[in-house]
Amino acid sequence: MFKIAVIYFTKTDVTGQLAQAVISGIEEHEDVRAVEHRIQGREIVEGRFENSVLFESLLGCDAIIMGSPTYMGGVSAQFKAFADASSEYWSEQQWADKVAAGFTCGSALNGDQSSSLQYMSTLASQHGMYWVGLDAAHGYRDFGLNRLGCQLGVVAQSTDSIADEIDIASAKYLGSRVAKLVKRLRAE
Repeated sequence: MFKIAVIYFTKTDVTGQLAQAVISGIEEHEDVRAVEHRIQGREIVEGRFENSVLFESLLGCDAIIMGSPTYMGGVSAQFKAFADASSEYWSEQQWADKVAAGFTCGSALNGDQSSSLQYMSTLASQHGMYWVGLDAAHGYRDFGLNRLGCQLGVVAQSTDSIADEIDIASAKYLGSRVAKLVKRLRAE
C-alpha cells in the first residue's frame, strides 16, 4: 500500500476544497491511500508547529502534497510554521526521494500565488524530494484544466470561498498524477 500525505492549511475553505479534490484524485488508484492533515492553530505553540505523531506518519509516506492559501505573496503563517518544524527532518534528509507537489489559492487572478508554489518547491528540494507540477499547459494541451496557466502546481482563485470547478478538476488531476508517479517509482 502506497501512502500520500496531503498537508494543508485553510481559512476560507478554498484550500480545503482543493485538498479534498487532491485526495479524490489519489484515491482513484488501487493500492494508494491518502493521509490527510489540516493544520490547526492549536498545533502552533509559541510560534512553533508541534505534532510529533504527524511527523512520524510522514516518514512512512511515499509523497507529500502541500497546500496553503497565498497571503501577501507567500504561504500562510500556519503552513510556514509546519515547514519550519520540518527542519528537524531536513538535517538527516529523512524526506529524501519522496515525491512532492503543491496547491494554493488567492483572491486575485494574479495575486502572486506562484510565489507560494515556489516556496513549497524550494522546501521540497531542500528535503531532497522530487517536485511534480502539472503537465497541462493552458491553451495548448490543457485537458480543460489549469485555467490560470501555472505549471508549477495548482493555482486557484476565488473571492466567495467557493473553488472554481476547473481549479477543483486541476487539483484532482494533480492528486492522480502524483499517485501514478509514486506507483511507477516505487515499482522499480
